[in-house]
Parts: sequence; structure tokens; C-alpha cells
Amino acid sequence: MSEVLLVLTNLPDRGTAERIAAALVTARVAACVNILPGCTSMYRWQGKLERADEVPVLIKTTREAYARLEDSLRALHPYELPEIVAIAVTAGLPSYLNWVAQETKE
Repeated sequence: MSEVLLVLTNLPDRGTAERIAAALVTARVAACVNILPGCTSMYRWQGKLERADEVPVLIKTTREAYARLEDSLRALHPYELPEIVAIAVTAGLPSYLNWVAQETKE
């Protein structure tokens, strides 16, 4: 079975999140993308404390598809330095994990 990854990113608004989610699923680099309610992010950028309202996104993919996902996400993401963090899924419903693997095959 392919190793499933949960990839996290934040986007500036819901419209951008929906557009990018559709592109990732259509390109088969993601099996599913969850667009969550907005959040407030605080971070330091170029020496200044920043505050931004953002939309968190959860992306399900596989290790095999990750490089394609990252390339696509970097090309589509509006931020200069997007947060793209992948977390290995160590357990889950086998049939769901198999579905993620099937949906992200080239």
C-alpha cells in the first residue's frame, strides 16, 4: 500500500482555496482537499510581526504523488513563500487509504 500524506497549507481566501483544490484533484495530485473555516495567523515575515486572515486547507495525497503535488501547489499558490507541510499518516481505514492511493496514480 502507498504511504498516505496529509499536506497542510493556508490560502488568503475561500475562492482561492476552492480554485486550487479543484486544480489539485483534477490533476490527480490530491485525492481530496478539505477547505476549513477561516483562521487568523500570526507570524514574523521579513523582520515584522504579521497578522493575516487565512483559509486552512487539508490535502490528502501519497508519498509517490507528493513531488507533483508540491510543484502544482507552488505554481498555483499566491504567496511568495507558501506553507506546505506534509505529515505521514501512520494509521487509517485501509479502504480509505487505498482510495487515496488509487486517486493519485498518474
